[in-house]
Amino acid sequence: MTDRGLLDFIISRLKDITYREKILLCESFSQEKELLKKSKNKIESILGRRLENNLDLDIIRKQAESDAKMAGFRGIKWVSWLDSIYPPMLREIYDPPVMLFYRGRLPETDKPLVAIVGTRKPSPQASAQAYDIAKGLGSRGISVVSGLALGIDSMSHRGNIDGGAATVAILGSGADEIYPSSNRNLARKILDTGGALLSEYPVGTGPRKWTFPARNRLISGVSRGVLIVEAPAKSGALITAGFALEQNRELWVSSVGIKEIKAGIFDRNGTIKLAQDGARVIDNASDILYED
Repeated sequence: MTDRGLLDFIISRLKDITYREKILLCESFSQEKELLKKSKNKIESILGRRLENNLDLDIIRKQAESDAKMAGFRGIKWVSWLDSIYPPMLREIYDPPVMLFYRGRLPETDKPLVAIVGTRKPSPQASAQAYDIAKGLGSRGISVVSGLALGIDSMSHRGNIDGGAATVAILGSGADEIYPSSNRNLARKILDTGGALLSEYPVGTGPRKWTFPARNRLISGVSRGVLIVEAPAKSGALITAGFALEQNRELWVSSVGIKEIKAGIFDRNGTIKLAQDGARVIDNASDILYED
């Protein structure tokens, strides 16, 4: 615990306050007691707007204290917006989290990351290409970021590990809650090979339908670019693609993901549309590494 005490934990727990407003509060106070002494009116003056709900900071502090204790008990570390090891690319996005919880080792701040995502039910060809590209990046020292989901995410993590890199999984649950449970062995391998499991959610947070679209902004946010390998027209991977464009990241699609196939077997309409809209088509890791 730093001189800030539970300050960042408290701020991250505040409800009905935007990500940007939490960052403002984070930068406005240097110690926990400074925030706890402020009335709702004074906090509203800092935010420049009225808050609809009351702020019971005593209750919120108890929640924050529990978060810190449980994180320590389960061996989960955390990093604040103000810490030097906070992922630098994440600072650039519009809605970064005040805190990140993680297991393992955070990626080095001076090394670029590449995100690879796609459908949970990929074709064999897409699975193979995701693995090969991630492995090729790994052999050149580039860590891949993905979401630990079944399908393309899992193949990307595995390929990156086999390429010798420390892959990064960003979860839609707490860093202690592995979802899907069938990927627990993969999560352990990520940690054993020097990678990281990251989350913006406190310890004990289970997966929820709304947490996955929110975490997708972090997958693209920490990365220099995003590769969508194969995705249907309605896909979480396309949400990540949208965030990538908003965040001014490079956006690519794989060559397998744009090939027309017999209807009803595998849906590639999402990646085909991305290519039609101008996303660059990628065959292998070299196409990413040596992009003009």
